[in-house]
Amino acid sequence: MRINIDDTPSPSYLLDEKLLRRNLALIKDVKDRAGIDIILAFKGFAMWSTFDIVREYINGATASSVYEAILANEEMKTKAHTYAPAYSEADMSQLIKLSSHITFNSMSQLNKHLPQIQKSGNNISVGIRINPEFSEVTTDLYNPCANGTRLGMTAETTGDILPDGVDGIHFHTLCESDAEDLQKTLAAIEKRFPNTLKKAKWINMGGGHLMTREGYNIQLLIDTLIDFKKRWDVDIILEPGSAFAWETGYLISTVLDIVSDNDINTAILDVSFTAHMPDCLEMPYKPVILSANNNDNGKYCYRMGGNSCLAGDYIGNWYFDNELNVGDKIIFNDMIHYTMVKTTMFNGINHPSIAIQDMNRDVKVVKKFTYTDYKNRMS
Repeated sequence: MRINIDDTPSPSYLLDEKLLRRNLALIKDVKDRAGIDIILAFKGFAMWSTFDIVREYINGATASSVYEAILANEEMKTKAHTYAPAYSEADMSQLIKLSSHITFNSMSQLNKHLPQIQKSGNNISVGIRINPEFSEVTTDLYNPCANGTRLGMTAETTGDILPDGVDGIHFHTLCESDAEDLQKTLAAIEKRFPNTLKKAKWINMGGGHLMTREGYNIQLLIDTLIDFKKRWDVDIILEPGSAFAWETGYLISTVLDIVSDNDINTAILDVSFTAHMPDCLEMPYKPVILSANNNDNGKYCYRMGGNSCLAGDYIGNWYFDNELNVGDKIIFNDMIHYTMVKTTMFNGINHPSIAIQDMNRDVKVVKKFTYTDYKNRMS
């Protein structure tokens, strides 16, 4: 995919509209063929300057906070499907006005807030989050079913019943997973929650369905969803985040300096891994650099260093056919989903701008960050 690098400032996140529309078309096709609902999870992708495009393909959103619910109403023009581990009374007063669905993480939270929802007179469908005690996610940080999890209720807790006033169930056990993982999860749910399923009007299968990744078995996903819907007579909702923005854009950065120590060459960039690419350190994973030999061979080896004072703000190694020089552009691939929503302004480092390359390859900068943005986060 060609990038209009000349019109893109450094540093910046650059989303390619053509790539976004490719993903949206695939997601809509799955939605239509399976006869289900697919909504956008803001925790993975909340770039609201693209929501006019997103709404051409899907029309729902999921929120895990009051702010996300407000964003759903203001920019996606829809009530939110809301879930959070816990709600304050002040949160619930606002969420009742902003939500079409509200899901509870525990029986105590359900019992506390259900009367307020029912008294409101608003047409809100209530759900509970279940824990099927099964997940193939191997990184505990992203595994909702890890031992001691605070997310969702087991069948032992719920008694495998759907409480009065509750319409649906919600689970989220996947993380950038395949259709085969969903199949296994559904088998665990059918085994542990058969009576709950019989009475549920809807089931929200959460996120982590990475259907836009190359090699994902789309037909298996569709067949699995159709079969489950027929077998249990429930409406199905998916709420992916990464799938919407998977491989839709880049983080553009520039080499500011090259330092060497103990035969390690480090390219110091005008971005930070800890502030602007936190998943690289948390997951951890090594992103693709477009100009590097990402099969780990090449004449010149460099570690990439962030421009913060954190000692561990670096990742390596990358191999290049040519030496890097100050001023060279380093373009990280696939830096739109999750990356943008998790950034910080740690150390007051210049936060990357946000830009969109449209269908004609024209670049529009939709957000520039300034000192005021940094100062206003403080007190």
